[in-house]
Amino acid sequence: MYPLNQLKTLVSCGRDPARSLPLRRGFLLIPLILVSFALCPQVQSAVDTPDPGSVGGVFNTADGQSALASVTTGAANSAFGAFSQLSLTTGNFNTAVGVLALDLNNADSNTALGFGAMLLNTVGAGANTGTQNTAVGVDALFTNTGGANEGDGSFNDAVGAFSLVLNTNGSSNNAFGNSALFNNIIGSANTAIGDVALANNDSTGAGLGNANTAVGAGALFSNTDGDSNNAVGFNSLGANADGLFNNAVGFDAMADNVSGAGNVAVGDSAGAGVEGDFNIYIGAFAGPAPSPAPVAESETIRIGDVFNTDCFIGGIFGATATGGLPVVVNSDGKLGTVPAGSPMSMNQLLKQQRVVQESKAATERQAAVIALQEGQIKALTAGLREQAEQIQKVSAQLEMVRPTPRVVENR
Repeated sequence: MYPLNQLKTLVSCGRDPARSLPLRRGFLLIPLILVSFALCPQVQSAVDTPDPGSVGGVFNTADGQSALASVTTGAANSAFGAFSQLSLTTGNFNTAVGVLALDLNNADSNTALGFGAMLLNTVGAGANTGTQNTAVGVDALFTNTGGANEGDGSFNDAVGAFSLVLNTNGSSNNAFGNSALFNNIIGSANTAIGDVALANNDSTGAGLGNANTAVGAGALFSNTDGDSNNAVGFNSLGANADGLFNNAVGFDAMADNVSGAGNVAVGDSAGAGVEGDFNIYIGAFAGPAPSPAPVAESETIRIGDVFNTDCFIGGIFGATATGGLPVVVNSDGKLGTVPAGSPMSMNQLLKQQRVVQESKAATERQAAVIALQEGQIKALTAGLREQAEQIQKVSAQLEMVRPTPRVVENR
């Protein structure tokens, strides 16, 4: 059994108070919304759209105060909500549902659903910028903008309040969950599924936090400049800041790693409490003994934990290898080779080899004896069966030749 004190308080269903900052920061966006709202010329001279229906351009539909109020040649746009797509003039194939949704947008093929969703999105100087984004939720992709490079601020999907809220030029990001990828600015090709997953990614704006995948509430929460990490499970790789190429699967897996790279952890709390590089941990609680501070460990493989009492690995017993070194195991379960030139160790190894060989020979002898005895038992059984049949035949013949009994009268 695992002691209960090893389970961290992170199992609480409520959000850690220290991690509630995305929600509080969300409220700080309200003044920004109001400022942009006040400075926008179209807003200052807002007009009413009394009835839903077609507006300027081709196949455009608007319903709400000043919705699509500036459209000129833009086509196939739909705006539902006050000031939605207010600034759009020539953009095409956009859909906005919600107050201030796509308010400053003039790019193509964007979909925004929710108050302030993609409010600041604009087309950039580069090709295909600020386009083909989908935002669902309050302030989702709020600050997204196109940039000078091709594809800047494009191909993003954000579902959840404040998801990808600070993204500007980042592209090909996918965020699903409240405040997922909250602080991402220009990081690209990230996927976050879960409440505050990858919430601090690329918060430095250095653009180093790319190609990360986080599935689970709080997964890769603290990642800023880490690249190519994969975390599946609540709080897995939760403390990782700039570690690279880590793979963790399980509740709290590698939860305390900050800068270590190339680690693999599979199992609940596997590798928890470790800071290091190129480690492999397999199994729940696999890793070094818990300590108050993270344990520095690298290039180590651990399978199972200190509570395991037996280990079975196939393909070893009876298999031989040439040209290698003898392997021993100490009381801590650590595997290693016999030190060179150690006569005591070699003697022990030779004794072990003799014991194994004798045990194998004894097993083979026992198998041969058992096989012989089985053959003898079969032969004896067949002989007894034949004798029983002969006895039955003789008994039948005696019954046939036996004289008929006579009755003698006594006088």
